[in-house]
Amino acid sequence: MGDEGEAAGGAGGGRPRWLVDGMNLIGSRPDRWWNDPDRAVRRLIGELDRFAAATGDDVTVVFDRRPPDVEPGRHGAVGVAFASRRGRNAADDEIVAMVAGDPDPAADRVVTSDRRLAERVRDLGAGVEPSSRFRRLVDRVLQGDPYR
Repeated sequence: MGDEGEAAGGAGGGRPRWLVDGMNLIGSRPDRWWNDPDRAVRRLIGELDRFAAATGDDVTVVFDRRPPDVEPGRHGAVGVAFASRRGRNAADDEIVAMVAGDPDPAADRVVTSDRRLAERVRDLGAGVEPSSRFRRLVDRVLQGDPYR
């Protein structure tokens, strides 16, 4: 399930529903994000909003941590969710619950490089897109975005 064709869509060949492991995607680029993780969360929300608006894809990002000035819900074209419990990898359980509750999990593409999370969502029928590959896709789309 990690081939290039996964980014093209779900089992029916339609647009994917991206469920993004937010901190995992942030961590895929060593740009000193750890110096200000709240800023990194806000920046990723903005990037994913522009990506979703440009592609028309359904994108939801789930974070382990919530900056005090960011609420869950819609932020432009992207859905934003936060783990209901604290701790490292807390978003994993939220993502698994989202896939488990989806009547068509084969259309879900979970963005993560976390091996255990990937196994859990694959067992439920979702596809997995490695964070580094999805990061390159977002960057390519945003290169043509004048608001980047």
